[in-house]
Amino acid sequence: MLVRNSINMNILPGRSETTRSVLARDVVAGLTLAAITIPEQMATARLAHFPPEAGFLAFIAATIGFLLIGANRILSVGADSTIAPIFAAGLALVATQGSPAYTTLAAVLAIMVGLLVGASGFCRMGWISNLLSAPVTTGFLAGIAVHIVASQLPVLCGLVPSHEGSLAALAHTDFAKANICDVALGAGVFLITAVAERLDRRWPGALAGVIGVTCITMVFALDRHGVQLLGAISPPHPHLPLQWPDVSAIVRLAPLALLLALVVMVQSAAVSGSFTAGPDQPADVNRDFLGVGAANILSGLCGAFPVNASPPRTAVVSEAGGQSKAAGVAAGVAVAALAIFGSGLLRHVPAAALAGILFFIALRIVKFDQAGMVWRQSRPEFLLMTATALAIVVFPIEVGVGVGILFSLLHGTWMTTRAQVITLKRITGTSIWWPPLTGIALEETPGVLVLGFQAPLSFLNAGTFRHGFEQALVHAPQDVRLVVLEASSIVEIDYTAAHAVCAAIGLCRERNAAFAVARLESIRAQKSFHRFGITEAVGVSHIFRSVNEAVQALARPTA
Repeated sequence: MLVRNSINMNILPGRSETTRSVLARDVVAGLTLAAITIPEQMATARLAHFPPEAGFLAFIAATIGFLLIGANRILSVGADSTIAPIFAAGLALVATQGSPAYTTLAAVLAIMVGLLVGASGFCRMGWISNLLSAPVTTGFLAGIAVHIVASQLPVLCGLVPSHEGSLAALAHTDFAKANICDVALGAGVFLITAVAERLDRRWPGALAGVIGVTCITMVFALDRHGVQLLGAISPPHPHLPLQWPDVSAIVRLAPLALLLALVVMVQSAAVSGSFTAGPDQPADVNRDFLGVGAANILSGLCGAFPVNASPPRTAVVSEAGGQSKAAGVAAGVAVAALAIFGSGLLRHVPAAALAGILFFIALRIVKFDQAGMVWRQSRPEFLLMTATALAIVVFPIEVGVGVGILFSLLHGTWMTTRAQVITLKRITGTSIWWPPLTGIALEETPGVLVLGFQAPLSFLNAGTFRHGFEQALVHAPQDVRLVVLEASSIVEIDYTAAHAVCAAIGLCRERNAAFAVARLESIRAQKSFHRFGITEAVGVSHIFRSVNEAVQALARPTA
């Protein structure tokens, strides 16, 4: 009863509007989503080397899974072109693409990803999604776009696709044998999709393009001229894998599952925070992780593959006026109806049409504006972005993604280690202590040295803090009788850094200087001071709410 009530409360929002008007709007938004979703899920399934109907199955299962647990009312989960090339390349290392073993491993991988993402949400670890910086994410998406284009270019040209790496696939393809009809059909779908997106992203340009080129193909019998068709498509049916892999296979999948889980969390957190049903519905990233985890688990149990939250599909629901999970239900029902009763119509769809859709997706996920902004504002981070994109293109894709994550972590570590001890002085005529900057009149306070460290204190910068503290004492322009640590930026402190602070206190006592702490505002830092004994070493009477308060209380006798 409790679960049913919870689901009902999430499906329809509690507003003053009538339930009927809200439901009607959500149904329209859901049908709009379905029109966008149908060709996209087919194309993404083929990108992952699955039959098109597997994309329908993944979307339906993911929609149900997220509906049951997720918090966001309009977030759309399903087959995703960001992660499809990653897990397809990773699975190809342990199983032949398209084989029963490949399908089984993909389902097991989806369950593993779901468990990891769900566990992160259960443990309230939404912060993990911040491990990738914006420039690294931009480079990551650019590299994924190259992989999509490289894998689909032969399909667009009516050629047999290569299963090699991105550059190798292009280098070993004889484009002189391209079928002009396939190229024209794929290009037509691409242009129709792009124009519709440009005019109004709620318009189902991809669906219109696929229907249009399919009709042309049937009327002119273009399959007789070498145009490749999807062929027979079976209605999707959920099924548990008959033979589960052994422990060794699961162990081999573990690194890929960790990698996918991180990418899924990064994208899901971005979608959850960017799209809500209204201002009274703030993002609950951790619960949405539970929902996306459930979507992956259910997708795997149905015999599909890993799924992810989709920014463009969620944006379509938002712009179409969707306000509740009823929109997702309507989309799921529409996709299921087509998959079950209309699969026979899909056999005439040209393969190049889906390639055209994937070309558009590749173009859409590259953030050209953000790349230009990074170039203008931070050249080092632009190099980081470029290196990430090149790593994903040059190396095997799963290795390249790992390198991109490593770049992001190294960049964050480097930013933390750049923090230096700075000397603060009082702004003339005020009680404000400020770093020395051009154009600000500062004055010395005899016998007082105020130092700041503008970063969390950890093992990464504890040595820098201790060395900078020593140098500030040695080069102080007068005999120092009071040292104040301005700690407003120290939001956390670990064991190694705590010993560095204690060493700094000892240095002050060796020089017969009092030591005080001001503006220790972080609750976590305050608890760390107590836990590591720093509060006791400093003395409660020497911990102040402002630098000026500390100076007035402790420097007056030496003034």
